[in-house]
Parts: sequence; structure tokens; C-alpha cells
Amino acid sequence: MELDFGPLDRAVARLDEGLARYRQDTSDAQIRDGLIQRFEFTYDLCAKMLRRYLEASAATPEVVKQMSFPTLIRTANEQDLLRGTWPDWHGYRDMRNITSHTYDEAKAQKVADAIPDFLAEARELLRRLQERTTP
Repeated sequence: MELDFGPLDRAVARLDEGLARYRQDTSDAQIRDGLIQRFEFTYDLCAKMLRRYLEASAATPEVVKQMSFPTLIRTANEQDLLRGTWPDWHGYRDMRNITSHTYDEAKAQKVADAIPDFLAEARELLRRLQERTTP
């Protein structure tokens, strides 16, 4: 199975860099906002690569294309691709939706505080996807 995980790998690395920088000065709103932006694109790539992997490995890719996001996450859990469960990923999805539709200082801080957990999830997803696709 030929899937390019390079973009996800780079996104996870950038999120990790952003988190390290943010931890040096958590009062810097500009750094926090950059961290949130890195979370957004890393989350989006995680969701896309997860769907692509499931489509590529499915007997009927059309079924995966039609899956709702909750079903996609449950299917990924059944295949042991994720650390977290649907409630975890639902939370990440809510965080992504919050950051893309409104800007609120308290919400931005809440998202920033949850990024370390998401980063661990993204790293593990990347590792498991690479492990399964490397000959």
C-alpha cells in the first residue's frame, strides 16, 4: 500500500516544535495562536490520512468514503490504529471546530491546554500507520 505520510510527519513535528516554544512562555498569545494553527492543520491531516489508510486497506473503499466521522473513528479503533476512543476524537473535533469559527480567549486557552494530549495521539497514529504500510 503506497501512502505518503510525509505531510503528516512534518505536521506532527511542527506541532511538537510549536508546543515546545509555547511551553517556554505560556503568556505569549502570539505563540499560543501559532500553536493552535499548527494543531488545526495537524488534526486535519490526521483525519485525512486515517480515512485514506482505511480506504486503501478496505475490501470496499466506497464504504469507507461514505462513513461518518464517528464511524470512521470507531473503525480505526477496531483496527487498533488509535490510542484514544470516540469521546477523545470527538473532543479534538470540537476543538478544531471552535478554533475555526470564533475567536475567544478562554476557548483558545482551552484548546492550547489540550494540545499535548492530541500531539501524543497524532504521534501514535502516525507510528501505527507507518508500521502497517512499511514492508
